[in-house]
Amino acid sequence: MTRSYSFLVNPTSGGGTAPRVVVPVARRLREAGAAVEVTYTSSAADVPPLVKAAVAAGSVVVAVGGDGMLSSVAGEVARAGGVLAVLPAGRGNDFVRQLDLPADADAQVRLLETGEPRPIDLLAVTGGAEVLVAGSVYCGVDARAGELVNRSHWLPSKLQYPVATVRALATYRPFDLAVTLEGDDGVQHSQHRAACVVVANSGYYGKGVHIAPSAVVDDGALDVVVIEAAGRLDLIRSLPKAYDGSHVALDEVTVLRGRRVTISGTYDDGSAVPAGADGEPLGSLGTAADPLTVELRPGAVRMLA
Repeated sequence: MTRSYSFLVNPTSGGGTAPRVVVPVARRLREAGAAVEVTYTSSAADVPPLVKAAVAAGSVVVAVGGDGMLSSVAGEVARAGGVLAVLPAGRGNDFVRQLDLPADADAQVRLLETGEPRPIDLLAVTGGAEVLVAGSVYCGVDARAGELVNRSHWLPSKLQYPVATVRALATYRPFDLAVTLEGDDGVQHSQHRAACVVVANSGYYGKGVHIAPSAVVDDGALDVVVIEAAGRLDLIRSLPKAYDGSHVALDEVTVLRGRRVTISGTYDDGSAVPAGADGEPLGSLGTAADPLTVELRPGAVRMLA
């Protein structure tokens, strides 16, 4: 039986590249006899009703955009019990990098037509309303870098992440971090003087930074990577190690694995530490009285991958 597809396209992703990505794939699928619907939207509020309608119609929901678009669509597809696919068209495309999905249109069409859905884990984030995240949640200097990336549209795409990262590291502030991790070994508590903390389902973030090299998206575990506070120049010098994952061997890096983690902390002046998830702002890290909790949801969404 021929599949039907509902493409949800963020037209602003990747500096406007998303429409150019979706058109040849949608055309090939239509030529093969598939029913294809393409909807353009840059509003997160549009995603839930569009996903519900597509899943109810029996269509594969295809997210076309960056990691933020993928995350928002994945959560809704998981809730609706549908099947998810992705066409990368963002600046980072880190979840696609983790899954090693094809980048050329012919291979993408083959995957959409013949790929078998596989269960993929998601992260459930609570610190208010629950948010489902595909890739990672991060707090501290990397969240600050994410804010700078979102203001860097005047730069060429390949420079936006490196420039934002160096700018964030050059002005970062350390913070006191409390971590409570639940896993097979029970409950672990730790305190850190940190530059950042990352809760990862996928190993990559920040346009190719291999922040959690042991992370796997269907292993039923989340990885917590804490980078301890250090001098600004030391952090900048060690940045290249994060691209190949060798930073985890440094004494300043702690890697934990479990199923549920609660994190909290503030800067020395009591101000909030910024948080982000898959390239989008997520508020703040939270305090001891109102922490951020991230729980793994094993096999939460079925994905063509």
